[in-house]
Amino acid sequence: MMTEKKHVIVIGAGPAGSVVAALLQNKGHQVTIIERDKFPRFSIGESLLPQCMAFIEQAGMLDAVQAAGFQLKTGAAFIHKDKHSEFVFSDKFTAGFDSTFQVQRDKFDALLADEAQRMGVEIRWQQQVVDADFSAEKPLLTIKGSDKTYQIEAEFVLDASGFGRVLPRLLNLEKPSDFPCRQSLFTHIEDRIDCSQYDRNKIRIIVHPEQRDVWYWLIPFSNGRCSLGVVAEPDFIQSQGDDQEQVFRQLVAQEPSLAELLKNAVFDTRVNTIKGYSADVTTLYGDGYALLGNAGEFLDPVFSSGVTIAMKSASLAADILDKQLNQQTVDWQQDFVIPLQKGVETFRTFVTAWYEGSLQDVVFYDQQQDNIKAMICSILAGYVWDEKNPYVKNSKPRLKTLAELCREP
Repeated sequence: MMTEKKHVIVIGAGPAGSVVAALLQNKGHQVTIIERDKFPRFSIGESLLPQCMAFIEQAGMLDAVQAAGFQLKTGAAFIHKDKHSEFVFSDKFTAGFDSTFQVQRDKFDALLADEAQRMGVEIRWQQQVVDADFSAEKPLLTIKGSDKTYQIEAEFVLDASGFGRVLPRLLNLEKPSDFPCRQSLFTHIEDRIDCSQYDRNKIRIIVHPEQRDVWYWLIPFSNGRCSLGVVAEPDFIQSQGDDQEQVFRQLVAQEPSLAELLKNAVFDTRVNTIKGYSADVTTLYGDGYALLGNAGEFLDPVFSSGVTIAMKSASLAADILDKQLNQQTVDWQQDFVIPLQKGVETFRTFVTAWYEGSLQDVVFYDQQQDNIKAMICSILAGYVWDEKNPYVKNSKPRLKTLAELCREP
């Protein structure tokens, strides 16, 4: 079998893969991405957070993203029955980008991959990593293409394969998430929203009128279409019936404000589902490899944290790997895992509190103080690594105390 020699191999051309490849390529390293699919391809995770823009800028892709015509996103609107609460990113506590975009991921991911290629990154499309050996001095990957199987010896491998979780599967690194199993049903629609009060610049997160742990997302795009989804525990979804399309329409109809908003919508795309998507691993790195984004851990879609965590991991990994490849002593635990996990743990605190209901008490509290709301807004904008924010530095006790103050008697 033929063996090639490459410098850095990245598995996956999604946001984490394209960003880390561009960062390393711009630091003078030759990077090859192995991508299983052919782009454009469908993916969810369509509502970016402002923190993402800093990583996109760092990778030299900001101009291309801003010029692409994606839907501007300036904040988030939360709805539960007659309660309506909005968070505007320009009011956040942390300095940084005040807006971002809501994107069709097929176009967005293809754009980032194109930008990485423009910077000199090689992308091999429709190639699949089928084996990985890290026992020798250098990593050895076995790649299966459409016409041949071959091997690549690399200096280092970064797994940015997302839900494909290539190295966790091949190296037996997977472990169960400590999050309850949840399921999402989702689709794209032609929304035909004619409500004058509706703001397309905000993601809309709507709590089910009777089940507070069931929620909907409505993400508008710039072309008159929306991403629409519902998240619940699998038993609740199964209790609604067997026909996935019918169950989805039923659940949308159960939320009066959503049903009214979408009364003219055209449901023209098949309903998809993902179940048990929360994931974790025993380690985020080893000799010759590191895991980025969802390949390592995925929490939950509720605060659109996935792409932000993926890009943060790419930024951290590029810096530390650059030093390692330049023969400097590095500590992946200290400089990659610990700083990454600080932000992940903040997101984890807020996601857990959302489903328990305590964060909903905070979000829908009608006497919010501006300074505290600004700190919460920073979390929702993805600035979960800003330890000047008390709700980052001491997220659990701070949020618990705040929720107790906001809880209705």
